[in-house]
Amino acid sequence: MLGLTAVAHAQSSTDPSPPLQVEWNARLRQEQVDDNAYQRDAEAITLRLRLGLRANLGDGWSAFVEGAGVAAANDHYNSGANGQTQYPTVNDPHGTELNQAWLAWQGSNFAAKAGRQEIMLDNQRWIGNSGWRQFEQTFDAVDLQWKPAADWTLRYDWLDKVNRVAGPDAINPLARERLLNTHLLNAAWAYGGQQVTGYAYLHKDKDVPTASTETYGVRWVGALAREGGFSWALEGARQYDYANNPQNFAHSYWLLEPAWTQWGVTGKLGWEHLGGDGHTALQTPLATLHAFNGWNDQFLGTPVNGLNDYYATVNGNFGKSGWASKLGWIVSYHDYQADHGSAHYGNEWDASLAFPLVTGLSGLVKVASYHADQFSHDDTKLWLQLEWRGKQAL
Repeated sequence: MLGLTAVAHAQSSTDPSPPLQVEWNARLRQEQVDDNAYQRDAEAITLRLRLGLRANLGDGWSAFVEGAGVAAANDHYNSGANGQTQYPTVNDPHGTELNQAWLAWQGSNFAAKAGRQEIMLDNQRWIGNSGWRQFEQTFDAVDLQWKPAADWTLRYDWLDKVNRVAGPDAINPLARERLLNTHLLNAAWAYGGQQVTGYAYLHKDKDVPTASTETYGVRWVGALAREGGFSWALEGARQYDYANNPQNFAHSYWLLEPAWTQWGVTGKLGWEHLGGDGHTALQTPLATLHAFNGWNDQFLGTPVNGLNDYYATVNGNFGKSGWASKLGWIVSYHDYQADHGSAHYGNEWDASLAFPLVTGLSGLVKVASYHADQFSHDDTKLWLQLEWRGKQAL
C-alpha cells in the first residue's frame, strides 16, 4: 500500500520541490498480435505523450494537471474506436484526453486529494491504473489517508467515475467511462519486513448493475531477510453481489505466492483462485488486469466457471555490475484451469527484457504466447517499446 509520502505526490511546506514543474512521459510502441480466430494479424504502432504541470503551493498544498494524447501510425488493428473489426484487438486508440487534474494537501500524518487521479492499492489486484495501456485508468475521486501511528496507514477512497483505458472515442460508451458510487477502505499494518492489510471494497457501478460487488479480504506479504532468501504473499477474500446488482452470489479469492531469491535471481511459484459457479464469477473490473493471469490478456474478465491460475516465474538481471546488470529479464509459465467443472483452459509462456539506454530513456521487448485447450484460441503477442520520461523545473 502506498504510504502518505506517495499520496498524490503531495508536498509538505518543507519540501524542496520547485514551485512549478513540467513532467512528461513519451512511449513509442509496436504491438503485433497473431490470433488464430482472425485471418489477419494485427499491428499497432502508437505513440503516447503525457504532459503535466505540477504546482507546489506551499503549506502542504499541491496541484497537478496532465493531458494525454495517443497517435497511431496505422490502422491495421481494432482499437475499439476505428471500426477495423477484421483485425484482432489492440486497445490503444488514438485521441486526446484530460488524464489527471487534482488538488491535494499533506500534513505530518494526514493527506487528502480530490479530483481526477491515479489510484493504486496494494499490488493493484483490485484497484489500479492499468498503466500498461497507452491511455491509463484514472478515477474522479476523493482520497484520504491517515497515519495514526508509524506502523499503521488507514485509507479511504470514494470513486465517482472511472475513466477507462479504451480512450475518449471508443465506440462502446461503457468502454470509455462508467459512473460509480464506490467506497474503498484499506488498513495496513507494517512490522519489520512484513505487512498485513485488511480491506473492504464496496463497488457500485451505476451503468452496469451486474458489475456491482462488495469484497472483503486480508493480504499478508513479507520476507525473512531484507536481501535474498524466502518471501511470500498470501491473500484471501470473499466477494458478494452488492447494491443494484440483480444477481445473488458469493465467490472466494485466494492467492498463495512463495518466492526465493538467491544470487540476484528470484523464483516464484503461485496459485491464484478466482471462484465461479457456472453462472457468475469473481470479478476485478477496476484492477490493473494486464499484470495478472498472463500478459496475453485472455482472462481480463473471469469466465463464469472461475479460474485457477498455477504459475511459475523467474526474474533477475544479467550480472551484478556493469551495464549488463541493468538488463532486467522475466520468464513466466501459466497453467489455467476452471474452478467449477474440470475444464483445462490452456497454458501460456511470457517473457520480457527491459534495458536502459540513456538517462530517462528505456527499452522493452516482451512476448506472450497463449495455447488454448478448452477456452478461447491460440494467440501470440509481441511488443517492442521505447519510453522516455523526465521533469523540468520552471
